[in-house]
Amino acid sequence: MVKSDSETFGVEKGYGQQAVEWLNEEAKQNHLNFEARLYGHQVDTRNFGSFELFSWIGDIQAARKLIIKVSKRFRIKVIEGGYKTKEKIFKIKRQDYGVVRKGEKVIGHLEFSSPRLGGDWQIENEELR
Repeated sequence: MVKSDSETFGVEKGYGQQAVEWLNEEAKQNHLNFEARLYGHQVDTRNFGSFELFSWIGDIQAARKLIIKVSKRFRIKVIEGGYKTKEKIFKIKRQDYGVVRKGEKVIGHLEFSSPRLGGDWQIENEELR
């Protein structure tokens, strides 16, 4: 099992605290290697609304399953981040990609960027599916 982390997962604005608490409780009950924390950052999208981002550590498969479950549980849109390009190009900014889900259905894609030496993630590009 590969231990991983991401800062580009998110839940619809207004659901951050209860969603993260539910995610952590669900992981604990099912003995999953996963722990999430809000870190006070929000992103706004043109097509999908506003999201509260959270960071997590643990197993990537558990994270992806749990983000779908929390979307269904609270009937909210979520961002499933942590996707990288296969290209190994050095850039001034860090980049990450994510999908926007409503339940199991993918409704769009997001491109994130952040300064390489720290700073908050910003939406660079988005597309409806």
